Amino acid sequence: MRVISGKYKGQKLDGFNIEGTRPTMDRVKESLFASIQNKIINSTCLDLFAGSGALGIEAISMGAKTCDFVDSSKEAIKTITKNTSKIEEKYEIINCDYKKYLKNTNKKYDIIFLDPPYKHNLLNKSIKYIIENNILNEGAIIICEYEEEIPVCNLKEIKSKNYGSKKIKIFEK
Repeated sequence: MRVISGKYKGQKLDGFNIEGTRPTMDRVKESLFASIQNKIINSTCLDLFAGSGALGIEAISMGAKTCDFVDSSKEAIKTITKNTSKIEEKYEIINCDYKKYLKNTNKKYDIIFLDPPYKHNLLNKSIKYIIENNILNEGAIIICEYEEEIPVCNLKEIKSKNYGSKKIKIFEK
């Protein structure tokens, strides 16, 4: 696993072996980031269910101003800490349950990456908390990566793409 573009292109990332995570394949990351590249520069990002932090690190590498990495797994937090050790930009690593974080944060984001563990049905619950707690800036996007649980919300769907069993949907406020 590596950063595929931008300032940190080629940087190796740990985390392909964290229990309960599935790293986003490079070809999926390339396509995903190509579709949102105009939204990334100077954006504030949230990598929820961050795992290795690969999506948030990619956003920073491509010009995001800041990223918050949230995960409840201590092993994931250690991995994110290692993977961000060479990052010069502003970021925060938060070891917290997604629901608690979304209910208690006073931050607003331009980009939210949602890649919860599959088979736990957390995708739509996360979207619901994001919308209820008003943490999206106007024009913000939510990027959902999933296999079975289809993301549903009252935001405008701007992209949907399948990569084998992995699927991506992007919503905009």
